[in-house]
Amino acid sequence: MKTGLNVKRSVGAIATAGLVTFSAITSAIAQTGFGQKEVDQEKYIAMAAPFGAGNYQLIVLEQVSNKRQCWSESGTQAPIQVDPLLLKFDFTGICGRSTDSNGYSIRMAGTDYGQKYDFNLVKRDGEVLLVGQDLRDRRAPVIKIGSTQGMTDGFMKIILEPGWKFARRTYDGKTLGHVYLASDVVATGIDLSGSGSGTGTGTGTGTGTGTTLAFRDISSDVYAKEITDAVAMGFVSGFKEDNTFRPEVALTREQLVSMVLEGLSKLPGTNVNIPAQAASKPYPDVDATRWSAAKIQWARDNKIVSGYQDGKCRPAQPVTRAELMAVQRRAAEFAKSSRGLPSQLTGKNSPTAFSDTSKHWASGLIGEMSSYCNVASPLNESGTKFEPESAARRNYAAAATLRMLNCAKSEQS
Repeated sequence: MKTGLNVKRSVGAIATAGLVTFSAITSAIAQTGFGQKEVDQEKYIAMAAPFGAGNYQLIVLEQVSNKRQCWSESGTQAPIQVDPLLLKFDFTGICGRSTDSNGYSIRMAGTDYGQKYDFNLVKRDGEVLLVGQDLRDRRAPVIKIGSTQGMTDGFMKIILEPGWKFARRTYDGKTLGHVYLASDVVATGIDLSGSGSGTGTGTGTGTGTGTTLAFRDISSDVYAKEITDAVAMGFVSGFKEDNTFRPEVALTREQLVSMVLEGLSKLPGTNVNIPAQAASKPYPDVDATRWSAAKIQWARDNKIVSGYQDGKCRPAQPVTRAELMAVQRRAAEFAKSSRGLPSQLTGKNSPTAFSDTSKHWASGLIGEMSSYCNVASPLNESGTKFEPESAARRNYAAAATLRMLNCAKSEQS
């Protein structure tokens, strides 16, 4: 049986340029111990992927094997439109895909800048710029890494600036899956200030601050109230750079683990003690150094998640709505048992009769979670379909987790 198992970041409005140099950024960053390995540049591509209304997300693809082409390009002059073929077929083992800071980061002059700079995509003067922006000071000059050199419909290839290249992260001589956009020197910064519009990469959840936020992209979302409550509770957050939540972005399996465990930690009497680092690889495809490894290991050991039949976790794979329900049920059972209650869930309302789940592997648990404070509900809260194999989006995942936590909290000892 399949079960489900993290959440990304953006940018604000910035535009018109003037050159400025970074004076002391190298002294501000300590060496991390990570190294880099040269790679075949032809096997990698950075793309500006459209999402929402006029926004873009950074995606980096890698051609792992030559069994099937991972992407195709239209034309030889910029802007170059890209067709990411792996979105249409199963490219497991053939293509690599990085969609957030867990999969890629900036490296300059032999130093990893992932803890200081975040990637952002900025629309300016008829093109999309890929820049590195200071995580602590959004007013600081940004590093220009590449651009689309024009605008066209759909996915656009990002052409790297001279001196920038793709590389792979290494640790103790071992090559990791993490991709660097690397420069041999500390790059010159550009000061983008003005009235342009910007959109960035990212999916991150984080633990939140407990402050209710009015995100500018959820006003018409059916889950707007629950998103706001979830952020106030502190188990998920939005993107402060542009004050968005990005409700339609798909959630990955590791992002879900992070969200659910952060939620459980907010429940009184629920013992969630996650170590700072995983003792070993929790799954063959989850390195102990991965940001989510300790949470995945803890969730596995406490039977909140399990891997696939091949033993893998597939942490960066989008989680399905059915897998989301499997994790929500196990999390609710854990919340009850940790407070000395019977782990079996008790229905709070009549189950929903979904029209598309009767022959699905998760039919029983989806029905059960629909009766548990409506954790399982129709797609976009409308109609009779649950869409068990559709990707779980940030809006519904936040709402479902909130419902599960509130339902578990209401049960008395």
